[in-house]
Amino acid sequence: MEILKQEQLQGGGKIQVEEAVSSIIQRVRQEGDAALKAYLRQFDGVDIEELHVQEKDIQEALSLLPRTLIEDIQFSVERIKAFAEAQRRTLTEFEQEMIPGVYLGQRVIPIETVGAYVPGGRYPLLSSAQMAIIPAKVAGVSNVKVCTPPTKTGEVHPAVLAAAHLSGADEIYRVGGAQAIAALAYGTESIGPVHKITGPGNVFVTEAKRQVHGQVGIDLLAGPSEVLVVADQFANPVYVASDLLAQAEHDVNARVALVTTDRNLGMAVLREIEEQLKTLPTAEVARASWDRWGQVFLADSLEEAISIVNDWAPEHLHVQTTNAYEIKDQFINYGSLFLGGLSSVVYADKVCGTNHILPTRAAAKYTGGVWVGTFLKVVTYQSIKQEGVEVLAPHCVRQSGQEGLIGHLRSANIRWSGKLDIE
Repeated sequence: MEILKQEQLQGGGKIQVEEAVSSIIQRVRQEGDAALKAYLRQFDGVDIEELHVQEKDIQEALSLLPRTLIEDIQFSVERIKAFAEAQRRTLTEFEQEMIPGVYLGQRVIPIETVGAYVPGGRYPLLSSAQMAIIPAKVAGVSNVKVCTPPTKTGEVHPAVLAAAHLSGADEIYRVGGAQAIAALAYGTESIGPVHKITGPGNVFVTEAKRQVHGQVGIDLLAGPSEVLVVADQFANPVYVASDLLAQAEHDVNARVALVTTDRNLGMAVLREIEEQLKTLPTAEVARASWDRWGQVFLADSLEEAISIVNDWAPEHLHVQTTNAYEIKDQFINYGSLFLGGLSSVVYADKVCGTNHILPTRAAAKYTGGVWVGTFLKVVTYQSIKQEGVEVLAPHCVRQSGQEGLIGHLRSANIRWSGKLDIE
């Protein structure tokens, strides 16, 4: 393997972020809404008295948007909902007599209340609202609370508000950052606590999710966006460069990489990126991401390319080779897989139906992304008849005795022999 472009590793302020977030969480727990309003003044530069977005605010936001944008939002809502419904049908309940007299079963129960965080930042991310809310509502979550940072006017961006409303949000609040995560986890006067928090965010939001995990469930700890493209000599360098820059424009810390088996393709992509950056309106962010974190690997073979991918474990994996579909099963570590040159990651980011809240920083080695199952609890139950006791109890009594757990032994034995202890 040869590296045609290497990332420029950056130092971080992990300890400072942890301490800052811990302080924010503690203050929200102690002061509730007062802390949220103080942080709105400090971080967002706005004075907001009413944190809860009202129905009139939603209707006003809808009236401000072009009809075509509302139609686009509705289209993506339908696509995301349809895919989530298809996923939900794969999760089934059952009851089975495993051995005579022993009936075991599985139930699938929705989480009662979920918090969906929708980031603000550089761009109004309509799709982030949809990805966090729609699968939860398809799962059957009865209450989805949305927290999102306000604009400089103190209002939620109308397109974000429309996307959240049309996706099925039950409550929407004008609050963002680590303080929003604290409010969702512990509750304030205005915002009731939830059972699970989902949605992407910046380093402070992610760290807050890490710190409140245990008090509530979380979906995953997603970092800056990632894409890794695998390409052979037949790939289109214009496609590849545009795919890398599409993710690079998300964040200056986005990680983008190309693994190719063809030197000419790799060099062509490097040149094409420079050309596209000249006319890209978001070039300031994309350039910083590319210069700091961009990588290009020249693999000796397709097998080595696949090995690099599985070790990298990218959030988005785009395979642009002539045999992309035939080799898909050889890739085992990724958040979401895109097969063929036409299968742009941005279609899934926005409208095709799969979820874009995905594992980053190699977490794809042990987890997938958000899906309808994120909001469901798969729980078990047992019903044991006397004939089942006759089979189970002897094994249970002996094992409990060996372990020294005499209370366990008695609980099993009384149902078998009618006596507490073995005689």
